[in-house]
Order: sequence, then C-alpha cells, then structure tokens
Amino acid sequence: MSTSQCEYCAYYTYDETEDYYYCDMDLDEDEMERFMQNRQEGCPYYRNGDEYEMVKHQM
Repeated sequence: MSTSQCEYCAYYTYDETEDYYYCDMDLDEDEMERFMQNRQEGCPYYRNGDEYEMVKHQM
C-alpha cells in the first residue's frame, strides 16, 4: 500500500496531541500486521476523503 494512497483516505486521521497521522479504520490483528509491513497492494478499506469527488457523483 502506498503512503500517498493513505494521505487521501477518509480514514487517515491526524492526532494533534501526539502530532502524527494514523489509520482510523478498525483493523483486526492480521490486517494491522499486513498494514504495518506494507504486504498488501491496495487497502480494501480505502475511501476517498475528497468531499468534492463525492458531490460530483450526486449531480
């Protein structure tokens, strides 16, 4: 999974207290291991966080 994909994901959240980004998706142990080791090619939970992209589909 590329980091750039995570940067545009709706589940990629910034924690102001800890000053870092993290995946806010509730992953099980196996999924988290694959995520941390970058062993999967694409995130099955990726959701585009671009609100304008969503509006285009509603028109």
